[in-house]
Amino acid sequence: MHPAARRVADLPATIFAEMSALAVRTGSVNLGQGFPDSEGPPEVIAAAVDALRGGHNQYPPGIGIPALRQAIARHQQRHYGIELDPDTQVLVTTGCTEAIAGAILGLVDPGDEVIVLEPYYDSYPAMIAFAGGVRRAVTLRAPGFRLDPDELEAAVGPRTKLILLNTPHNPTGRVLDAEELAAVARVARERDLLVVTDEVYEHLTFDGHAHVPIATLPGMEERTLTLSSAGKSYSVTGWKVGWATGPAELVSAVMGAKQWLTYTSGAPLQPAVAVALDEHGEFPYRLCQELQARRDQLVGGLRAAGLTSYSPQGTYFATTDVSELGWASGRDFCRALPERAGVVAIPTEVFYDHPDAPGSGRRLVRWAFCKDAAVIDEAVRRLAEADLTA
Repeated sequence: MHPAARRVADLPATIFAEMSALAVRTGSVNLGQGFPDSEGPPEVIAAAVDALRGGHNQYPPGIGIPALRQAIARHQQRHYGIELDPDTQVLVTTGCTEAIAGAILGLVDPGDEVIVLEPYYDSYPAMIAFAGGVRRAVTLRAPGFRLDPDELEAAVGPRTKLILLNTPHNPTGRVLDAEELAAVARVARERDLLVVTDEVYEHLTFDGHAHVPIATLPGMEERTLTLSSAGKSYSVTGWKVGWATGPAELVSAVMGAKQWLTYTSGAPLQPAVAVALDEHGEFPYRLCQELQARRDQLVGGLRAAGLTSYSPQGTYFATTDVSELGWASGRDFCRALPERAGVVAIPTEVFYDHPDAPGSGRRLVRWAFCKDAAVIDEAVRRLAEADLTA
């Protein structure tokens, strides 16, 4: 008897569960899963407590409470000049992960092709498979992790429905520049494709690199569905409050799927996120400065330990190449690392369709720096003292 449906049985368990369990079992410093050690603004947490005590504990509207939808619309206008109708062009979701699920299930029919940038966030292939879609990967190649416009163009076929974009990019930390975004926009316009863009790290960019939503490019507003959340920008990842914005027909398609997933969620958290967006817009900028310092701390420590390390332009994550240490794969390295050094990281190879292609991820490893300075210090101390060679 095989009780699990094939769509579930054929998918591997998430690497984050495997490596986090390994961290607990070995007492290792966990630089694998990307959750911060710091808390969000105290006033925002207090707003959630006030909402709990003030009776915001029953089902909110499926589309999200008006105050939050209006705050999201103001956020998009204030930061990017994007004008939205909060009643038809904004949908509150259970984190960006549900927004991704709703977008794929709501827009992709069986046999439709979806272009993704690899390495990719692991929910992308899972949801494409659930929808019966076909994944076409375009590789961001080390060391620069730039998008090749010719490879993007070549990936488009007669069944291509949409491009699933992610910038700032997890796990490489790449912030797509104007040339790369223009290439995506050109392909989308010329081939009449939709673009679904995951922008959860939109405010966490470093060294003067600026995130530009592709929806702001000429001809893209009407074909772009933008996804984001409060979790990363406000250090409340466990709240799972995200959103989808864009043309009403695309947002409606996401709602068509969402209503059969969670329908709604987070009643007392939604008014608190509205407070965050409207009243604490400075918090992500302070967080970004702290993260840039933690990035430099970690990357410096990784390099001192003998790891070839790439400094990211944004997000929570830095990437290293373990090939010079003699490892055949990042997975082998990451499975050995807790016993060798008492540290856990994530093998990037699991986020590729083609991990052995030139510049791809068979020997790449992702490390999270959204941690306290003392945690990073301990991790790099352990790495420096360990034998990391194969």
